[in-house]
Amino acid sequence: MRLFTPRTVGAGVLGAAALSSGVALTATSGWLIVRASERPVILTLLTAIVAVRTFGIARPVFRYAERLRSHDAALDELATERTRLYAALVPLTPARLVRHGRAAMLSGIVDDLTDRVEAQVRVAVPFVATAVTGVLTAVLCGVVEPWAGVAVAGLLVVAAATTGLAWLVEERGHDDLVRARAEATATAELTASQALDLAAVGAGPSALRWLGDAHDALAAAVRRQSRGRAGAAAAIPVATAVATLVAALVATGSDRPTPVLALVVLAPFALAEVLSPLPDAARALASARAAGRRLDALTEETPAVAAAARAPGDATDRAASAMPPSAPPRLRLSGVTASWDGHRRAAGPVDLELAPGSVVALTGPSGCGKSTVLAVLARQLDPQDGTYSVDGTDALGLPLADVRSLFAVVDDEPHVFATTLRENLRLARPGATDAETVSALDAAGLRDWRTGLADGLDTGLGSGGRGLSGGERARLSIARALLSGRPVLLLDEPVAHLDHPTAVAVLEDLLRARGNRTVVVVSHRPEGLSGADGIIDLGGRVPAVAGG
Repeated sequence: MRLFTPRTVGAGVLGAAALSSGVALTATSGWLIVRASERPVILTLLTAIVAVRTFGIARPVFRYAERLRSHDAALDELATERTRLYAALVPLTPARLVRHGRAAMLSGIVDDLTDRVEAQVRVAVPFVATAVTGVLTAVLCGVVEPWAGVAVAGLLVVAAATTGLAWLVEERGHDDLVRARAEATATAELTASQALDLAAVGAGPSALRWLGDAHDALAAAVRRQSRGRAGAAAAIPVATAVATLVAALVATGSDRPTPVLALVVLAPFALAEVLSPLPDAARALASARAAGRRLDALTEETPAVAAAARAPGDATDRAASAMPPSAPPRLRLSGVTASWDGHRRAAGPVDLELAPGSVVALTGPSGCGKSTVLAVLARQLDPQDGTYSVDGTDALGLPLADVRSLFAVVDDEPHVFATTLRENLRLARPGATDAETVSALDAAGLRDWRTGLADGLDTGLGSGGRGLSGGERARLSIARALLSGRPVLLLDEPVAHLDHPTAVAVLEDLLRARGNRTVVVVSHRPEGLSGADGIIDLGGRVPAVAGG
């Protein structure tokens, strides 16, 4: 984690100029007021009057320049780091990321990366600006009145010590806070997404208790972590008041002119504003360090597919926009076993042969490896043992992009992006025309739904747009898979959350629209699969051949 880069240090210096202008404005104003009370010749005040105006104008100008430079550096770094993070995550998708959960992944990709990058603005810039301004103030006071300089130096030491203590408390409690926040988010997501199911089994009150307990734990973690920051926020004003009092006592025994002593007394008082951001900077530093540790743990995992561990920008990326081959291949698994964590076997041994254009349903009890077999077929997970061949050639020896381009995968919770219907579908094939998009929707059984949309393909979906029922969402994901043009469709519980008539209609429309594609469906329910070439129970561990 880079905090003190040339750009952030430069922004910190500009921030120091703004803060120093504020301190100088307060001190010079004090000198001017006291000197004016003595009714001198007006010409003797002109220099101070000009200085007050100069510092008053310089403060917002330097602050604007600091904000412009620091935010430009942070936003540039954020764009660069997001690109690097996505490039690091792609080889880990989905096998190494699924264990983290959607809420944790969203938090890591969005919040953690933002916390780490924004530390340049929230930590480096305040530290540099405060240090430079504090030292300049201490030197100025020390030149005018040495003991006043000592008081200001003591104030800086107290501020540094309390900030360090706040950082230690924040650092120790941050992991607990993140865990509590993740638990609260996951509980809220579960309660919201499964509200109807929970109500159906009478678990609504229990779910509300879970949510309440999660939020109580989160509140307790927030209170524990904020103690150091609260202590620092209270200690700095007290230390500033003490330093100002010491400077005032020193001034009463000094033979310096009264206006000069007013400057000495007000200088440490003006440091209150300078030092006030330090507790928040300590919090930001703790958050950034914890976020960096989580991101490192996330990106340093070993890819589940050995061929995926290569630099971005290769054939994998180029294949995303290319039209895959239209002829379905013959796929064969021989004695294949697989594991998600490298230790516990999740599937196998499996012997399975899929003839081109066949329709196969994989069934069996939960945990027998149905989804794992789909991941092996799609080259998202390497087999531990056995062989996997595509048209008689070892799939692990073929280019990863070429094998993956054969498959379109539909899971049980298809995502709908907050954009138009057109863009939700063209994600599968960016070069698709509107006519092809409409054809895919109609093939998936969404003709009536599509024609009822006032804005057609320009209809907004997702957050802020049109909502979708479970059946519409399932059909939309199938339309996306059909539009991709990929010759093999892998469907993982595509109708798991639908009622019986809707599930049958969705699967029948899929089989009717598949053309010559090979289709593999993981399902606990045989509804709608009466036309399948084979229904294979993986719990029985029997070899299977589908098609001719």
